[in-house]
Amino acid sequence: MQIHILTLFPQMFQSPISSGILKRAIDQKLVEFNIRNIRDYTHDKHHTVDDSPYGGGAGMLLKPEPIFEAVEAAKAEISPSGQAFRTSPEEAANTTPIILLTPQGRLFSQPIALELSRHSHLILICGHYEGVDERVRQHLVTDEISIGDYVLSGGELPAMVLADAIVRLIPGVLGSEDSPVDDSHTTGMLEYPQYTRPPVYRDWAVPEILLSGNHAQIARWHREQAISRTLERRPDLLGKANLNREERQLIDRLKN
Repeated sequence: MQIHILTLFPQMFQSPISSGILKRAIDQKLVEFNIRNIRDYTHDKHHTVDDSPYGGGAGMLLKPEPIFEAVEAAKAEISPSGQAFRTSPEEAANTTPIILLTPQGRLFSQPIALELSRHSHLILICGHYEGVDERVRQHLVTDEISIGDYVLSGGELPAMVLADAIVRLIPGVLGSEDSPVDDSHTTGMLEYPQYTRPPVYRDWAVPEILLSGNHAQIARWHREQAISRTLERRPDLLGKANLNREERQLIDRLKN
C-alpha cells in the first residue's frame, strides 16, 4: 500500500513512521509513505497556502490551487509497488480514495479502517486553519473523515490515527493474522478482559476458566465477557452487534 499524506507540517510524521508498527510495515515493504508539503505546490515567493474567506468571517482558508496540484502530483506517481495491481496504474490513480480529514466528515470506525485497508493507494489531505476552500470538497476529495466530535488544530493527528488503524489491518503487518480479529469494535463489541502471568498478583487471581485448558469454555467465556463489558461501557454498540438468541438472553439477564 502507498499512503500519500498532504500536509503543511511534514515534520510531524517523522516520529510516527520511524517507530512501532508503522516502521515494521515499512521495513517489510508492506506500506510506503509519501509525505508531501502543500507549500511545495505554491507559485509565489512567500509560498502562500491560505487566504481570508470571501464574505468575511474569522480565520483563514486553505486555497484550492496548491491542494489540487499536490493531489495531481501524488496521483501521477502512483505505481505498482506494494500490493499488486488488478488494474493499470492509470485506473488505480482514478479510483484512489482522496480523503479530507475534517470535523465535518463521517465518523471514523473499525469497519471504515477495514474498508480502506483493502485499497492499494490512499491520499490523505490534512486540513488546517478555518478549513479548506469548498471547491476542494466539491471537485477533488472522494471522502471526508472525522475521528471524533471535537476540533483539532489540523488534520495531521487524524491522519496518523487513520494510518495506524489501517496499516495494522494489512496482512503480514502484525505478528499474527489473528491479532486484529478480536480487537474492540472489530466484532461490533468491546474486547473481553485479558490476563497474563503471574496467575496470582497481590491476591488478585486470574479467572480459573482461563487456566483450565478447555478451549471451548474459554471461547464461550470470552464472548460472554465481551458482551458484558460492552453492555456496561458502550451499550449503544449492542444494537448493531451480530448476536444469537442465547446471547440476547444473556443481555436480558445482565440488565436485570
